[in-house]
Amino acid sequence: MTETHKRRPRYPGKHPRLFGHKYKELNPSEYPDDVQRIRESGKTPAGTHVPIMVSEVLACLQPHPGDVVVDCTLGGGGHARPILERIVPGGRLIGLDADPVELPRTEAALRSLGFAPDVLTTRVATFAGLGQILAAEGIAAANVVFADLGVSSMQLDNPERGFSYKGVGPLDMRMNPTRGQSASEWLAHVSEAEIARVLLAHADEPEAEVIARVLKQQSLLTTHETERAIRSGLIKARPQLSKAAIKMSIRRTFQALRIAVNDEFGALDALLRALPYCLAPGGRVAIITFHSGEDRRVKKAFQAGLRAGIYADAAREVIRASMAETRANRRAAPAKLRWAVRS
Repeated sequence: MTETHKRRPRYPGKHPRLFGHKYKELNPSEYPDDVQRIRESGKTPAGTHVPIMVSEVLACLQPHPGDVVVDCTLGGGGHARPILERIVPGGRLIGLDADPVELPRTEAALRSLGFAPDVLTTRVATFAGLGQILAAEGIAAANVVFADLGVSSMQLDNPERGFSYKGVGPLDMRMNPTRGQSASEWLAHVSEAEIARVLLAHADEPEAEVIARVLKQQSLLTTHETERAIRSGLIKARPQLSKAAIKMSIRRTFQALRIAVNDEFGALDALLRALPYCLAPGGRVAIITFHSGEDRRVKKAFQAGLRAGIYADAAREVIRASMAETRANRRAAPAKLRWAVRS
């Protein structure tokens, strides 16, 4: 039989809107020139996570050959790869990620670079159980612990994950879509007062009560339904608000819902409590945050540990991405990096 010629798919314009149509961005190894042009314009290619402040993180952590490292948020492996390169021979990195969708892809990519199981171990887990994870691996304490908080670009860009209203998708927002309640289910089961509390506590949302009332008035199943409900509710209740103010309220609402659904602050608090018991003497920790609530928790924990003698040193000032990095990767703008050294 003669093989039928298959036409190359047509790329729908320079900037296709639908996630699935962006096949060039989703296959960077096959279309490196196109992906490079997107990055040079200051944008992040769809489904691709550009690691933030890599050189600054390495300077804080100072990984050496033989070190035991825990990357609490493996993500796309952007920080793990240069750390792995610095801890061989003799070192070991345990990569944690709550996301069972993205973790296998990242592990496969790192394995292809030659990092065998004796050097790289991965687990679908949250960093809230860091102590138990180390114990299960037969490790008393780690030399290096790193966490890059928030949501990855792979999760944010894919409308099926429901993290953003920019694409049509289910209102899910779970880091691990096989566990817990989706954002839609969470909204259906909690009270209006609890939604308002979450919006205020997790996003400092000034229109928390109005938005909470709107979110409880109807059953919301998709990201677009939720975005439209908030927008129309604010226009009706607060006609004086500008379009920019309404857009910010929508963004803050999605952020607050994501934090609540994944109990992100609870997991971070558990990690910060466990760190002193999980770091070897002289061990180093670095954490990148993207939210004032996260940064405040990290800052206070490191300062309290420093006063108590748990940490020998800690960052006095927050470290931010350079102007050049922020121009090249706009998602780096809100990032804050803090570090500490175990006594």
